[in-house]
Amino acid sequence: MALSARLEIRQGQGLVITPQLQQAIKLLQMSNLEVEAFIDAELERNPLLARDEAEPAADDAPDLDGPAVSEQAADAEARADLDTTHDESSPGERATGDAPEAADAGGAIDWSRAGKGGSFDGDGEGMEGALSREKTLSEHLHEQLAASGLSPAETVIAGVLIDGVDEGGYLRLDLAETAERLGCAEARVESVLQVIQGFDPVGVAARDVRECLMLQLKDQNRYDPAIAALLDNLPLLARRDLAALKKLCGVDDEDLREMIAEIRGLTPRPGAAFPGGEAATAVAPDVFVREGPGGLWLVELNSDTLPRLLLDQRYHARVSGQARSDQERTFVSDCLAQANWLMKSLDQRARTILKVSSEIVRQQDAFLAFGVEHLRPLNLKTVAEAIGMHESTVSRVTSNKYMATPRGLFEMKFFFTSAIASSEGGEAHSAESVRHKIKQLIDGEVREADVLSDDRLVEILKEAGVDIARRTVAKYREAMRIPSSVERRRQLKEPA
Repeated sequence: MALSARLEIRQGQGLVITPQLQQAIKLLQMSNLEVEAFIDAELERNPLLARDEAEPAADDAPDLDGPAVSEQAADAEARADLDTTHDESSPGERATGDAPEAADAGGAIDWSRAGKGGSFDGDGEGMEGALSREKTLSEHLHEQLAASGLSPAETVIAGVLIDGVDEGGYLRLDLAETAERLGCAEARVESVLQVIQGFDPVGVAARDVRECLMLQLKDQNRYDPAIAALLDNLPLLARRDLAALKKLCGVDDEDLREMIAEIRGLTPRPGAAFPGGEAATAVAPDVFVREGPGGLWLVELNSDTLPRLLLDQRYHARVSGQARSDQERTFVSDCLAQANWLMKSLDQRARTILKVSSEIVRQQDAFLAFGVEHLRPLNLKTVAEAIGMHESTVSRVTSNKYMATPRGLFEMKFFFTSAIASSEGGEAHSAESVRHKIKQLIDGEVREADVLSDDRLVEILKEAGVDIARRTVAKYREAMRIPSSVERRRQLKEPA
C-alpha cells in the first residue's frame, strides 16, 4: 500500500444550512423585543426597508388572528413553519436554496410596532456574560423553584407569586385575588407561599415586616411566645415604650434587651442584597386567548408586538436604474433579496406562533375553563405531532413567548407538564392528579394501623392504574411537606 499523498474526488450529499436559514431559526425563538431590535438594525443596513407608520385598517388586517380552537386551529397556510431542517426535501436542494421571497415584493406586512430594546448579537448574552452578571432576586427565586419538586400546578402558582415579589423581598399580591384568578382554593395558594417563604434569602415573600422578621426568627429557632408578642407590638418598640412591652411580653428588663438586640440583628429587607438591575419592563403577551361563543377558545396574535414593514418599490426602481457599476447593482439586488426574506420570515414566524399556541390552548382547555387543578400532562412531542412540526421548532416557538389568558399571563413553557404512565396501558395520568391521590390516601389515616408506607402507596396506586416508582412517591410526599410513615405513626400515638 502506497503511503504517498494523493488527491481524490468524491461525490456525496450533505445537509448545509444557509446563513439566511440559520438567522430565520434564530428569529423564530427571539422574543418580541429582540425581534424589534433586530428589525431596527435591518432598517439601518437596508435602505429599501421602511416602517409603515399608518394605522392598520380593520379590513386590511391579515387573516391570522381569531381562529377558534377547533378544526380552524390547523391553518393550512401555516405549513411554511421554518421547520426546513426536518422536512422531506433533498439535502442537495436545501444546500443551495436561498430564503423564500415574498409573494408580493411591494406589499406591506401589516403588523404593528413593538417596544424597543433587547440585544441578540450571538446567542444571548453568552456564558461569560451570564456568569459575570449578578443574579436578580427574581432569578434567584426561580432557580430555587425549579429544584423545589412542586407539582406543575403548584409551579404555576409559585411563578405568579414570585413575580409579585418586589425588590425588597416582600410579596405585593393579594392571595384571595390570586386564587380566584387561577381558579384554585386560597389555602392552596397559601401552602405554595409557605414553600416560597422557605427559599433563600430567609424572610423573602413576607407580606409585612412582622412576617418577615418572624420567618427569620423561626429559621434561627428563636421564635417563642415572648418574642411573638414583641413582633405583634412593633409600634410600641418604635416609640420605645419599654414598660408596656415588658408587660405584654411577660419578661424582665434583661430579657427585653436581648429580644430587642435580636430584632435589630435581623434584615427588614431580605431582597436588598440582590441587584435591583434595570427597571422592570412589563411583559407584552405574544398571544391573546379569550372565550368565544359556544365554549370555544379564540386565539389571536397581539398585533402590538409585531412589526409593520414596507418595501420601498419606488426607491428600489430609482436606485436600480441609476446603478452604474456591477458592485452597485449587486448591492441593490442583495438589499432586495434581504428585504423579501425578512418580510417572509416575519410572516412565517407569526403563523407558526399562532399554530403552536392554538394547539396548546386546545390541549389545556380544561385549565382555562376550570383552573390550575385541571392542567393536563403535555410535552413538546404531543404538540409537534398534532400540528406536523418538529419538537425543536415547538421548543423555539415557546421560548420567551407569553400568552394572555383569562387566568392570567403565562409563559408558554408553563403549559407543558409531566405525566405518569398508566399501568394498564391507558391514558397517562397527570403528575398533579397523582399527587392529589397520594394526599387523599394519607389524609384518610385516622389510626396508627391505617398509616400507609411508601411501598403500600405504590401498591394502591398500581391497583388504580398508576404505574409509579417508590422513589417518586417519596419525592411527591416530601414536596407536599408530608412526613414519613414512621413519623405519622408516632404522631398518631401521641395523645391529642
